[in-house]
Amino acid sequence: MSYVALYRKSRPQTFDEVKGQDAIVTTLKNQIRQNRIGHAYLFCGTRGTGKTTLARIMAKAVNCENPIDGNPCQECETCKAIAAGTSLNLIEMDAASNSGVDNVRELIKEVDYRPTRGKYKVYIIDEAHNLSSEAFNALLKTLEEPPEHVIFVLATTEAHKILVTIMSRCQKYDFRRISREKIVERMTELVEQEGVLATEEALNYVAKAADGSMRDALSLLDQCIAFYLGEELTLDKVLVALGAVKTDIYSRVFNNVIDQNVTEVIHTLDEIMVSGTEIGRFVTDFTWYLRNLMLIKSTNTKADVLDVTTDSFEEMKKDSEKAELGTIMRYIRIMSDLTGALKMTTQGRVLTEMTLIKLCMPQMDKKADSILDRIRNIEKQLENGTFTMAAANPSGNAVVPEVRDTVIKLPDAIPEDIQQISDEWSSITDNADALLKGFMSKIECSMDSNKPGVLILVAKLQTAYDGLQDPERKVKLQGIINERVRKNVEFELVLDESGTRYEKIKSKKPNMDVIRESGDFEDEF
Repeated sequence: MSYVALYRKSRPQTFDEVKGQDAIVTTLKNQIRQNRIGHAYLFCGTRGTGKTTLARIMAKAVNCENPIDGNPCQECETCKAIAAGTSLNLIEMDAASNSGVDNVRELIKEVDYRPTRGKYKVYIIDEAHNLSSEAFNALLKTLEEPPEHVIFVLATTEAHKILVTIMSRCQKYDFRRISREKIVERMTELVEQEGVLATEEALNYVAKAADGSMRDALSLLDQCIAFYLGEELTLDKVLVALGAVKTDIYSRVFNNVIDQNVTEVIHTLDEIMVSGTEIGRFVTDFTWYLRNLMLIKSTNTKADVLDVTTDSFEEMKKDSEKAELGTIMRYIRIMSDLTGALKMTTQGRVLTEMTLIKLCMPQMDKKADSILDRIRNIEKQLENGTFTMAAANPSGNAVVPEVRDTVIKLPDAIPEDIQQISDEWSSITDNADALLKGFMSKIECSMDSNKPGVLILVAKLQTAYDGLQDPERKVKLQGIINERVRKNVEFELVLDESGTRYEKIKSKKPNMDVIRESGDFEDEF
């Protein structure tokens, strides 16, 4: 027989074997013991927490010929048939690939037929949130008043997508993420059964990586066992098998960020990438490291609570003393934003490098916590007597303020100046940097008769409008426009996606083709 994955081989067969869902297990066992079985259930929760497993155990328990305290006996023909997947009393439908109304109608046709053996026909609809609205509506009546020999179990990871009318007809059970202790306990049992040696540190890391999913934990454990077949599983080996890195790497990155050493930060990231670690894994684990520093800084958290070794905890404690709590929280915010952004890009490494540079240079971030961080740095430098203008300047060059004897006030622009700007807009755009030029190229110039001296900049795209709302870009744009006409130009930025609210200014530049045809052009020379 071919190899069976660990999570399939070790799937619980009775209620008592289920880990981490004690309240739900107790409720279902009591219902079966007292014969108070509902006709429809909705099992909600994250992946790998036992929804489908419990539904199958329930199908065995309600049909078992010799139940034991609400548990299936595992010995009768019905229990064996359901366990083997050959029973006609258990019908499973994967809504992810059978989401249409025709699939549901086909299922409903079979509902009226009584089971040939046992008391109940149990219908399990997995990933039920994928059903179309028409499919849900077709199921409604049957779900509300099914025959007495039918039980429906709907399993979903996204309960908010289930129609309220469906939800109101079901008993709803929320499956919690399984605690790390429960996952480690189960993995310890399994490695003993499999004859595999594994350290507690290794199993703890696998449980942490599983993020509350027993199935994910067993899949990762299976992967690690296969990678080091016949060898003892240690933390170092698990890190290699799962493409993760040691805590000391995150400490190096953190310290380089604190020191604003961009070169070393990028060099360390390059090392991590060369070692084979996925960029998403690095970002997730570094954010978790920062979270641990935050807890150490703000609470009396112990090493066992953070689930790290004593040596690692002592190193983290030293790191936490090198930065203010607000600074660490700013890092967590920026890294959390990066986690979301990575899902939407194919340039993960570039985006991560940009983010790490932003961590090193708080002056690049305009959020309030970054400004406070910059103020704290300046205060620290003033206390130490190390503050210089060069230190305040990220380029490393001392800033020498330009001194002028008098401030030149530009006169206000008039309609003729607005006309000139409109005529020369393309050449004005050329004087901007690449990003600002991109936004300006999506702008048209207009005038308002009620505001003759005001330039109306009409954005036909939301992106151009949003891009020019940035205060720094507005200042740059103002300077470029003022430079062209040598006057102070007041402008208003408006959004007009339809392009109908404002009329573009007609150009008053001479038409050279007309001049050439008339011969005026040649007469000038």
